[in-house]
Amino acid sequence: MTDWVEHVLWWHVYPLGFVGSAHEPGGREPVEHRLPHLIAWLDHPISLGLNGILLGPVFASGSHGYDTIDYRRIDPRLGDDADFDALLAACRERGLRILLDGVFNHVGTDFPLFRQAVADGPGSEAAGAFRFHWDSTNDLGLPAYDCFEGHQALVELNHDAPQVEDLVVEVMCHWLGRGIDGWRLDAAYAVPEDFWARVLPRVRQRFPEAYVLGEVIHGDYAQFVARSGVDSVTQYELWKAIWSSLSSANFFELSHALARHDDFLRDFVPQTFVGNHDVTRIATQIADPRHLPHAYAVLLTVGGTPSIYYGDEMGYTGTKEERLGGDDQVRPSMPPTPDDLTLGFDTFETIRVLVGVRRRHPWLHRAQTRDLHLANASYAFELTGDGERIVLCLNLSDDSWWVDLDAVEELLAGAAEVAAGGISVPAHGWAVLRAGV
Repeated sequence: MTDWVEHVLWWHVYPLGFVGSAHEPGGREPVEHRLPHLIAWLDHPISLGLNGILLGPVFASGSHGYDTIDYRRIDPRLGDDADFDALLAACRERGLRILLDGVFNHVGTDFPLFRQAVADGPGSEAAGAFRFHWDSTNDLGLPAYDCFEGHQALVELNHDAPQVEDLVVEVMCHWLGRGIDGWRLDAAYAVPEDFWARVLPRVRQRFPEAYVLGEVIHGDYAQFVARSGVDSVTQYELWKAIWSSLSSANFFELSHALARHDDFLRDFVPQTFVGNHDVTRIATQIADPRHLPHAYAVLLTVGGTPSIYYGDEMGYTGTKEERLGGDDQVRPSMPPTPDDLTLGFDTFETIRVLVGVRRRHPWLHRAQTRDLHLANASYAFELTGDGERIVLCLNLSDDSWWVDLDAVEELLAGAAEVAAGGISVPAHGWAVLRAGV
């Protein structure tokens, strides 16, 4: 993994939603110059202490961005090449890294190579880029083909085809050459691991500092990293344990997840999060708003490369629903500038303080954890690395909680009364403390 990743904290943005673009049509004229809307917000993540922008899909697509039409064209609902170059330049001026979302498992039905394959038929060179079943027809009136998770508008690529390997290498290198810092590989779990193992060395030969993050939900994370060659994967196990343990007052679930997380950290550094464009917002998942800061205290102290999903830092709510348009609540448009925000400043300040703690203790990137106290509604664990030690205490109960702790040196964030031999954490409170080794 490239060294710069150890110091990056991402602000995750779904561009089409952020700038208020229509869902359809995509990939067509006229160009709407909406990316300056995002540029107007770039100082916002910096004021939070973040230094990277993890962008959702920006390429021409048919609707939501994941049905790509043209990998080399900016979606006209966002702008054009000049708008994207301006965004890159604005990020560079501020020291912000950029990841792009690479949707390389599937394309939209308007993807030119797919249309050519349908027109040219079986045995054509274009047809080899997909997995057709020419003896049947699907619901769209097209020759049947393999599609992503049953969505016929998402045509799966044939990852055994050399032309698909060449296409993905060319696209990744094209945008790295334009100035981005790396890629998030959408639905990386759906692509054969050996495909990435062939593609990524070719990309890194030209761009050795590129960071590659694979979207993996279930399965053996460490095995996927080892076999595919990606730098990291999305840590969905920890995401689920954080909100679930806080919602149900069951810290045993979080303890179990952190033990597995420690094992992952010995092999690679996972990308950690409590919110993204595909899940119900953390402020909705956690019913008691007093426990929302606890989620960020975990995220920003445990090992990993954390991201904050846009709007979460302001306490936005939203539910992911399994229906057409079911992502809308978690992919909202934002006001013209951060100055137009009217709520959520307590959450913003909590995250800003915790990001400051992480900035002052960069070793937390690979920190290992050990339980000190574990009960359903109270949990204390230590984080160690680089000869230092931090303790995180979480209290979900209606009563203050005394924790026996030796060598407490400083309260770094949260609230606690420090006394000889331990601390007292207030009801529904949390505390991050520096302690002697």
